[in-house]
Amino acid sequence: MNFGRSLLIVAAILASLPVSAWAHESRPAYLEINETAPGRYDVLWRTPVLSGMRLPVVIEFADGTRNLTAPVTRELSDSLVERRIIEVPGGLAGKRIAFAGLQGTITDVLARVQFRNGVYSTTLVHPSQPWLEISAAVGWPGVAAAYLRHGVDHILLGYDHLLFVLALILIVPGSRKLLWTVTAFTLAHSITLALATLGYVHVPGPPVEAAIALSILLLACEIVRLRRGESSFTARWPWVIAFAFGLLHGLGFASALASIGLPQGDVPLALFAFNAGVEVGQLMFIAVVLGIFALAKRLPRVGALERHAQPVACYAIGTLASFWFFERLAGFSG
Repeated sequence: MNFGRSLLIVAAILASLPVSAWAHESRPAYLEINETAPGRYDVLWRTPVLSGMRLPVVIEFADGTRNLTAPVTRELSDSLVERRIIEVPGGLAGKRIAFAGLQGTITDVLARVQFRNGVYSTTLVHPSQPWLEISAAVGWPGVAAAYLRHGVDHILLGYDHLLFVLALILIVPGSRKLLWTVTAFTLAHSITLALATLGYVHVPGPPVEAAIALSILLLACEIVRLRRGESSFTARWPWVIAFAFGLLHGLGFASALASIGLPQGDVPLALFAFNAGVEVGQLMFIAVVLGIFALAKRLPRVGALERHAQPVACYAIGTLASFWFFERLAGFSG
């Protein structure tokens, strides 16, 4: 495929992004509140830890709230989990919970409140509006909307997954063949996402993340081989490779979903909505890339730079993937 002009644009985009930005650095926090008696609640507050630093966010409950038990914190490898029991005169319904410091981060908070009568609410709190208005009348639509949004956010901020999809686009010629390839990738990561989330498969997160980076590096090598006129199994059967690596990427999606947890009683709905959000975000990315390719075909020739666009894009993808691989390998081996 001759992607000269298109790859020049892609290469410029890749070159303009700092390496430090290419990571899952916006893992959400998770707040779960369960009413056990009138005005009494069990509170679970999980905050992500990045490079040994805790998310600088503090929960502020409504006036009059008091702790019945002191907060107990448990330190995990990637997060801190705090539990306590609180008492709120008159109950939480209609009151506000603020997240002080959230506005200074890029992290969302997934909040779930369960009342004794079985009614619950699930809300995704953003830094632009760092508070939560408790409502007693939100059910499954809130769960679906929250997890759909988180799935979209995860794929659009998961630059390694997007770079893998970009490499597939550069390898596969023709829209029909690309459709089958992307469908195979989608089917595969949907399978492992469900199996891992439901507990049927368990693979440690750090090795999975390193293997995902390696999969991108292997595709970058395949692009170089194709540019040299060499044939390969990937070029002949791209959907097979996409399916195999899709199983791996699904474990990465499951790790992200596990970091926020699944609401009890809504596991199938939350899983389906999250996976749907991932697919929506993925399709948005593919549409943008193909749109750039179509637009670039209308641009005038750019001379000698056009000949260098493809290798620049290939080596940019390979370099980023290599950096991620060795960084993640050092992270979990250390």
